[in-house]
Amino acid sequence: MDHSKEALRVYFSKKRGALSPEIQDSYSLDIANLCLKLPIWELEYFHLFLPISSKSEVDTTLMLTLLQGRDKQIILPKVAGDNVLEHILLTDGTKITNNSWGIPEPQEGIKIDPLQLDVVFIPLLAFDKSGNRVGYGKGFYDAFLRKCKKEVIKIGLTFFDPVEQIEGTRVEDIPLDYCVSPREIHSF
Repeated sequence: MDHSKEALRVYFSKKRGALSPEIQDSYSLDIANLCLKLPIWELEYFHLFLPISSKSEVDTTLMLTLLQGRDKQIILPKVAGDNVLEHILLTDGTKITNNSWGIPEPQEGIKIDPLQLDVVFIPLLAFDKSGNRVGYGKGFYDAFLRKCKKEVIKIGLTFFDPVEQIEGTRVEDIPLDYCVSPREIHSF
């Protein structure tokens, strides 16, 4: 199998799309349960993506419930332009709507500086045994992660196991600290 980013993007998009909704729900629950074992729960500011259902992403609403139950500050991304995300604090009054790409995001709210974040959960299509990741290729998360503090904990969430190595990774690509799949926590 070709391990270039583009080939992995195509392969894992198809593989994820082929999972039944029941399997996706079961895997998402397994991932949320494994996240409870991560060394992150004493931290305060958690950045969480909401799932794009048309892309069969990990259902992070379970993670949202876990974070709310522990009174964590939850920050949601909002697309603010080309390769640019804003980061909005989730409050009781936050209205979530789908943007033009079908991404659920807050309409408006209190903007949070990425330097405040302690943990960032990252959507991805594939990752390798070194913690490199493949997303949709738009560069939103690369640009965002460069604005976070160096010690921010980066956690990928995926339905699948790692590939051996992603070809074409660059020096400026920011690797994960952890990736959680339904069966295990991968640590880098």
